[in-house]
Amino acid sequence: MHDNQPQNIAPDALPDVITRYLNAHRTHDTASAISAFQPDATVIDEGKTHQGTVAIETWLTRSATEYTYTNELTGAQEVDAQHYITTQHLEGNFPGGVVDLHYRFTLSCGLIEGLLIEP
Repeated sequence: MHDNQPQNIAPDALPDVITRYLNAHRTHDTASAISAFQPDATVIDEGKTHQGTVAIETWLTRSATEYTYTNELTGAQEVDAQHYITTQHLEGNFPGGVVDLHYRFTLSCGLIEGLLIEP
């Protein structure tokens, strides 16, 4: 992603916009989650790209209803002032039932410009 090596940080040291998104996503508060994104933001999840807040809202709504799962923040890293990585532990009724995912955030002007979700 970048030449800088990620540095472990305390989860409470994450930028507010990331914390706001993660909390809203965990509680299925789509309106608050969407407010954390730039209008032309991109989310890549399961190999699919969701461009713009309308597409991201559709993705969030689908992911909130497709499976039942818990989502716990288990780690945080800072690459630089615009790039952060969180590790999320999910357990639920999706295929496999348990997974640790890395959420790779790119920030711009205080909002999320990009989010890549991958194992």
